[in-house]
Amino acid sequence: MTRVLVIDDEPQILRALRINLSVRGYEVTTAATGAAALRAAAEKHPEVIVLDLGLPDMDGIEVLAGLRGWSTAPVIVLSARTDSADKVEALDAGADDYVTKPFGMDEFLARLRAAVRRHSAATDVGEPVVVTESFTVDLAAKRVIKDEREVHLTPTEWGMLEMLVRNKGKLVGQKELLREVWGPSYATETHYLRVYLAQLRRKLERDPSQPKHLITESGMGYRFQV
Repeated sequence: MTRVLVIDDEPQILRALRINLSVRGYEVTTAATGAAALRAAAEKHPEVIVLDLGLPDMDGIEVLAGLRGWSTAPVIVLSARTDSADKVEALDAGADDYVTKPFGMDEFLARLRAAVRRHSAATDVGEPVVVTESFTVDLAAKRVIKDEREVHLTPTEWGMLEMLVRNKGKLVGQKELLREVWGPSYATETHYLRVYLAQLRRKLERDPSQPKHLITESGMGYRFQV
């Protein structure tokens, strides 16, 4: 059973998520405050965490920072805050996904499954390190090294890179990439891919204008080449 920690101060949301996750075979722990959440995380070692930003005793970003000090479990932020600055702050602080309230349960569950899949794949020891002439990707540690220095990637950038690296040499379709990294409702938002791939190229390619590793297949998708 996958262990899930749900952190939210709204009783009806805690109840809805506990019921929906439990009937699907998840082992659910809930917490209504930041302090209780950090205690529960330390005791239960959840494999995925659902975090509300508006907690009564501390800001969710503080909780996220506390979790990221020791846990690599994927964190899905669940928040009524819709401003893009809040989303960017949460993702840069280490969140793996951001879902705004009110939310559809089916999409939320799909995002949770995707986060668990990505994390499970990253901790698989099958092929944890991929080396190119420009940079090295350590899938198990979720790190990228270039010129002997670690490259800072946002969780979204990492999600996109990881998906491509795990399918090295294969064409990854635009819709597949969008569904896996952003969620089912983003399947047509192809401009996201262009923006984030450009960011990855700037950070990783020797010559971003002539990429050797992060390749665009026009109108179809993207391909990672060693």
